[in-house]
Amino acid sequence: MNLLSASTLLSVWERGLVQRPHELAIALLTAALPETAPDTLARAPVGKRDGWLLDLRERLFGSTLNCISSCPRCGECLEIAFHTSDIRQPAGSVYEDSYTHLVDGFLVEFRLPDSSDLEAIVSLADASQGRVVLIGRCFLHATRNDAEVSLSALPDQVVSAVIDRIGDLDPQADVNLALACPSCGEQWPAVFDIVSFLWKEVGAWAAKTVREVHALASAYGWREADILAMSHARRQMYLKLVS
Repeated sequence: MNLLSASTLLSVWERGLVQRPHELAIALLTAALPETAPDTLARAPVGKRDGWLLDLRERLFGSTLNCISSCPRCGECLEIAFHTSDIRQPAGSVYEDSYTHLVDGFLVEFRLPDSSDLEAIVSLADASQGRVVLIGRCFLHATRNDAEVSLSALPDQVVSAVIDRIGDLDPQADVNLALACPSCGEQWPAVFDIVSFLWKEVGAWAAKTVREVHALASAYGWREADILAMSHARRQMYLKLVS
């Protein structure tokens, strides 16, 4: 995985201002993994994609992550610090193009969700509807006693079992933080989304970097490309001189 230059990261951020969440993830990875085709990255299972994004985050900003959350019971603001290793799931077997799961005599073939599947359900307000759409996109084939069975004909418990199996096969795709309020003792799970978290960090970095470029260009008349090509340490030394 390549360490993105300041110029490259700033360009990715600029293009990302008009992109959707799954496009942001693929744009970041395309820049960091130029040897892998964008279509291949887009078709990667969500957990594999998010594992790559964790790797990229470590290279860009380090392994410590800082979040803020509010207690749903008393409203207390919590500052949370953890490491990428705390949320990195153990690597399982090599990802396959498809999987099968035998439930109550039904043999169901399916694939793991990818970025486009998440994009298809992100705007759905109802979680149950999202599950229906997701399994509909990932369902490939089903039989019982060698007879074809459509998705609509599968019993609810079979569909639920397949969805659970998807989670077992790709745990990195669904990371939850176990939070506890120090004031009232309330405990709750919070979903951690590396895509939105990393993108917010990139946005904050971009705003800071643009301010630095402006300060140095105003002081010395240097071109943006020359300023961005400097190491972070050298840029900070010049900024101290003009502050």
